[in-house]
Amino acid sequence: MYAQIAVPLPIDRTFTYSVPEEICGEIVIGMRVAVPFSGRQLNGYVVGLTEKKPPYPVKKIGNVLDPFPIFNEEMLQLNRWIADYYGCSWGEALKAASPPVVKKVRKEKGAVETDPGAKSSFLIPTSEQQEALQLIEKCLHNRSGVVLLHGVTGSGKTEVYLHAIARVLERGQQAIVLLPEISLTPQTVERFRSRFGERIALWHSRLSAGERYREWVRIREGKADIVIGARSAIFAPVKDLGLIVLDEEHETSYKQAETPKYHAREVALERARAAGAVVILGTATPSLESYFQAGRGNYKLAQLTRRVDDRVMPEVEIIDMRKELITRGNRSVFSFFLQQAIRETLERREQVILFLNRRGFSTFVLCRECGEVVRCKHCDVSLIYHSKTDRIHCHYCNCQQEKPQFCPECRSRKIGYLGVGTQKVENEVAKLFPQAILGRMDSDTMTRKGSHARMLNSFRKQEVDILIGTQMIAKGLDFPRVTLVGVVSADTALSLADFRAGERTFQLLTQVAGRTGRGDLGGKVIVQTYNPEHYSIQSARLHDYAGFYRQEIKFRQELGYPPFKHLINITLQSPNQDRLIKLAQSLGKLLEAGAEKGVEVLGPVPAPLPRLKSRWRWRIILKGNKVCQMREVVKESLTQLKGPASRGVKILLDIDPMGML
Repeated sequence: MYAQIAVPLPIDRTFTYSVPEEICGEIVIGMRVAVPFSGRQLNGYVVGLTEKKPPYPVKKIGNVLDPFPIFNEEMLQLNRWIADYYGCSWGEALKAASPPVVKKVRKEKGAVETDPGAKSSFLIPTSEQQEALQLIEKCLHNRSGVVLLHGVTGSGKTEVYLHAIARVLERGQQAIVLLPEISLTPQTVERFRSRFGERIALWHSRLSAGERYREWVRIREGKADIVIGARSAIFAPVKDLGLIVLDEEHETSYKQAETPKYHAREVALERARAAGAVVILGTATPSLESYFQAGRGNYKLAQLTRRVDDRVMPEVEIIDMRKELITRGNRSVFSFFLQQAIRETLERREQVILFLNRRGFSTFVLCRECGEVVRCKHCDVSLIYHSKTDRIHCHYCNCQQEKPQFCPECRSRKIGYLGVGTQKVENEVAKLFPQAILGRMDSDTMTRKGSHARMLNSFRKQEVDILIGTQMIAKGLDFPRVTLVGVVSADTALSLADFRAGERTFQLLTQVAGRTGRGDLGGKVIVQTYNPEHYSIQSARLHDYAGFYRQEIKFRQELGYPPFKHLINITLQSPNQDRLIKLAQSLGKLLEAGAEKGVEVLGPVPAPLPRLKSRWRWRIILKGNKVCQMREVVKESLTQLKGPASRGVKILLDIDPMGML
């Protein structure tokens, strides 16, 4: 017996190994096995079996890693599709879809964080929810279809998911619910658990390897009908898939940062197509790609235009921070208007959320004498000062160093800490409102297991008056006593050199604004900005997605950006800058020569982050109508490029990148 093995390396072929006699009866297609490869042991995947002896000597499989196959034929083919579409090897795709290898599963307590205050029972759907459910029911009957559920914040999208899942379970099928990692809050999980009890399984990064493996086995054995998790939960081994839900479908965290750089939405669409399942894409701020597909009739559109119980959308006030400085001489990170609103909210014993898209104390360290910005020695980025450690940190390579006493360039002692981070906001709030109890949620403070649940539970119990945080507080939270949301700076995303900058700003402001006014007390949002006229900010103020879409889609069409064209981002990186530049230029010429009509080659140019973790980076971008055509051009060019000149240069492909940074 001989096995075709896919290995998790960037080699787009399989390798033949002989199956030892003692495990001949165990080996089946879809199993994970240990194999010798170039002097080391790798975990490979059995993708084929044959009795035909190859005409060359082969090595033996080492041992079987699991007592059963981890992939059936459907999942093998799904990962073959991922490999073909996203330009990686089959083995790399299979590795990303695999459960962790665990020799012995320990019983661990506290695997699931829950919020006891989030329990709920089935509610009678509103008229709009009922219309959405009827549309979903038709798709379930036909065993196909994509429904874009566009509902304003607080309109009850989760309730629609819960009813749709219940109908799928009645049919004897299973469901997968994908949430952005930051939305996997105990509050959200408990809503599902209180409806469906132990029929749910969780799959996300806060579980240990043993916990993830145990949940994976529960799903495979049919002991869980509903899988709730982050993007990798799309690979859950459910037996009869009826429904996939992507909540907050616009979220960029659905795109994998490492190889294979798949997008969970696209994988969900492909898996549903093969399985005869339905996909619900839910959000208050649809991605332009999804709304565009709905406009073309490729997706069915269900809209929830009103909040539950007809609660009014929060009033949004835009504060021009230029005037605060020029006419009022206010150098605080808070406008006088926001300060007053916080004071009045606290006097009414209501709660406040303050949002900032940056962690740390200051965003950069600058010499006021010569203008030098202190940068990371490994990455071409500014270092961030953290007052808690009294050190400066790189948020890319995580290196730290003592804060400088003088400028490294001109030796001046006029060193300043500029910009605003969550720590700085917390310090200033503490000075302005010493009587208020503060909580902070960012990736610096939420490092311990359970810290996320504890903070949200304290906030729900009103043990915290003001919650300060980054994106992890922007969505998925429902606290009726939050009547004020303050956005400290709306300009963070707008300042990025990225074609999605306007879209991300609109989405973020709309989602953050949605955290208030969810109870009977109403709510207000105050947005501080230096660009008050920008259409993304004005559209967010009016809760006007359609108006935003009209302007943004026009801009995308004029410049040939998604959804009108596909992009492929090719990043080359190396510690040797000269070799990197030569290779980037050679690849650029090969791509230009191979590009067919309709494929545009941009670059090579230095990447927006020219150096990262001591490696120089250059970039080439391809624009075109057909991914398969563009990918073939890239594949052919890379084949011609191989040789001594390419040694030490790593080339990374990103098909349909989420941004240009």
